[in-house]
Amino acid sequence: MYSFCNDYSEGAIPMIMERLQEFNKKQNPGYGMDEICDKAREKIQEVLQCPTCDIHFLVGGTQANLTVIASALRPYEAVMAADSGHINVHETGAIEASGHKVVIVDSADGKVSVEGIYEEVRRHCDEHMVKPKMVYISDATELGSVYRKAELQALRKTCDALGLYLFMDGARLGCALTASDNDVSFADLCKYIDVFSIGGTKNGALFGEAVVIVNEQLKKDFRYMIKQRGGMLAKGWLLGLQFLSLFEDDQYRKIAAHANAMAQKLQTAFVDCGYSLFAKSSTNQIFVILPNEVIKKLEKEYAFQFWEKVDATHTAMRFVTSWATPEAVIDEFITYLKQI
Repeated sequence: MYSFCNDYSEGAIPMIMERLQEFNKKQNPGYGMDEICDKAREKIQEVLQCPTCDIHFLVGGTQANLTVIASALRPYEAVMAADSGHINVHETGAIEASGHKVVIVDSADGKVSVEGIYEEVRRHCDEHMVKPKMVYISDATELGSVYRKAELQALRKTCDALGLYLFMDGARLGCALTASDNDVSFADLCKYIDVFSIGGTKNGALFGEAVVIVNEQLKKDFRYMIKQRGGMLAKGWLLGLQFLSLFEDDQYRKIAAHANAMAQKLQTAFVDCGYSLFAKSSTNQIFVILPNEVIKKLEKEYAFQFWEKVDATHTAMRFVTSWATPEAVIDEFITYLKQI
């Protein structure tokens, strides 16, 4: 049985596995204070065209989100997010457990709206409520959509006007930047975002996320917070080596583009077979509304994820591809789908 449940079922790209073996018995200082991590940071700064940004390597996505938010906010401050935002629905209350409320703002296709931000800031008007201080977005979103440059510019303008930080969760950033409808570059992120993450776990690494801090106000003592929140790896060079590999020869974008291509081929096949999309995605997650009887037949050969009940006889399901998804598997799935 082949799984389309997520994009982290496999290990890592061959280059990473080979380099881990090569460096396995070499000694390095701990906690990311090694030469390999330094080289990885320099390489990412080069790609971002932002030599002044701070870069930290953390063990995972939830730790990255928790650490950034806990570090940036005062105890009475809150973070705003879409209702589908990962910090709202898929992190077991990690943000709230740190003492910071997640305030939901109006959104469409998983993307927060400028109007929604203004409305929540207006509503939270005095010291009897939490004070919104940060806007959390993800690119790609939880529904597979991507932010256009004009949307990021509008969010930046809004955050500046209201005195808010803008934080982008880039767990699937590679897929966002290589999507067919994307017009945002790595360099653009440093122009419009205060702090963002670059996902490794879901794009070719064994594990790990890189946190990029652009705003000077957020840089001080960030390593203290990484350690306190459980995001610091003693063998930090393992993270640096993986990100150094991902950012050489444009590997990060190349493997993400493959994941997108496989998902789009799958999405097209569903539409051609007459099925409706729950959400139109241009990245590696697709959402399809299927008759329950069709789902039962597909589940005999493939694994995929429940997303939302549509009605008594139809359910929205999520299919996810990765850097490692073979095109032959996609072709076999399409053949099986057409026979149902």
